[in-house]
Amino acid sequence: MTKTSFTDALAAFAAAPLAGAESTHAVLRLSLLDWCAVALAGRQEPVAQVLRALAAEEGGVPQAHAIGMDSLVPARMAALVNGTLSHALDYDDTHFAHIGHPSVAVIPAALAMGERVGAGGAALQEAALVGVEASVRVGVWLGRGHYQAGFHQTATAGAFGAGLAAGRLLGLSAGQLADVVGLLGTRASGLKSQFGTMGKPFNAGIAAANGVEAALLVSKGFDPRRAGLEDAQGFGPTHHGAGDMGALEGLGQSWLFEQVSHKFHACCHGLHAALEAVAELLPLDPDGITAIEVTTHPRWLTVCNIASPATGLEAKFSYAQVMALAALGHDTARLDTFTDALARDPQVMALRQKVRVIRDETLPETAARVRLTLNGGTREASHDLLTPLPLTTRAAKVRAKAEALLGQDKVRDLHDLIEKSAAPGEIGATLCKL
Repeated sequence: MTKTSFTDALAAFAAAPLAGAESTHAVLRLSLLDWCAVALAGRQEPVAQVLRALAAEEGGVPQAHAIGMDSLVPARMAALVNGTLSHALDYDDTHFAHIGHPSVAVIPAALAMGERVGAGGAALQEAALVGVEASVRVGVWLGRGHYQAGFHQTATAGAFGAGLAAGRLLGLSAGQLADVVGLLGTRASGLKSQFGTMGKPFNAGIAAANGVEAALLVSKGFDPRRAGLEDAQGFGPTHHGAGDMGALEGLGQSWLFEQVSHKFHACCHGLHAALEAVAELLPLDPDGITAIEVTTHPRWLTVCNIASPATGLEAKFSYAQVMALAALGHDTARLDTFTDALARDPQVMALRQKVRVIRDETLPETAARVRLTLNGGTREASHDLLTPLPLTTRAAKVRAKAEALLGQDKVRDLHDLIEKSAAPGEIGATLCKL
């Protein structure tokens, strides 16, 4: 194999006709609906207002819709704004093959580039599917060491997926798409140190914007080092990448993206297995709780184990906080459960002092055990997020979540647009009107 074989395989996949199963396309449409819902729900978050202020100040050629703005902005800026605000609530989908959020990096890039070039809806959905699959494959190629070292896979692996989606919509050749991957080797970035701050959703925005930028530059003749992802001083080797060529297995025939996990709690996905487990033990009298033990894979301890969160953002990354909230009857699917006020609520603070987080390397990263010690004994439950969920059940849960965020009428309009494969411009205009 040549040094660029992984890049070349990704590029060939991104340029080729799709051979995905209908179920994979159905999951993509669910993720598109889910993305629209969380993006609209997050449009007034402080980080969204900051990004829109920058976009309004800079101006530029009108090419694509940025949610919450009256005027069109350059495609790169639309991707930056929409990627950031869609991750602002941390309520978007996650793929555990690489612990990343595929949709918030790829869909904004595909929408922005699709509007810029006047693409149709079918082309948009195909490009988005290529991009999310590629981002997962790049994440697997990089491996867990990359994530554990402190890099945010949503931003790093996501940038490559965003670039391939944008490049496909531009009609780039396989060789040009390989150049996009190589160029992104010097552009992709994002650190886990930003978790719990505005920097985390911004990571998704820069991934989307970087993808759009790289694709546009290559389309204009930019000539990068094509092996920028893989060579000795490339992105992978310098960013703790494993270079796992097994990431190519089945590429183009089977779809890892189909195992994407949609969020049904408004917090870090690393907390969801524990929340599903504790739900099996509710309701209970919180005054009777003497201890709560959460057993999880140790990789989550550097992600969502803030012991004493002081803000609503930090609360989204805290086992102690969400266990206390759940035990007290707060609905963790609601956005207003993760507020500064509840992070500082005396009753919540007292109960989270009783939470102990235990590491267990034998547990899958998608699983957790919860053990409650009560005045009258102990209760225990476990859950694995990879427990198969029928497509009809998943669709119902995603739609119910979207309706809880936006209301039935708005979700019906968005669902109809997606199912009829509306063009990117129509989707962007609708998102700005709703």
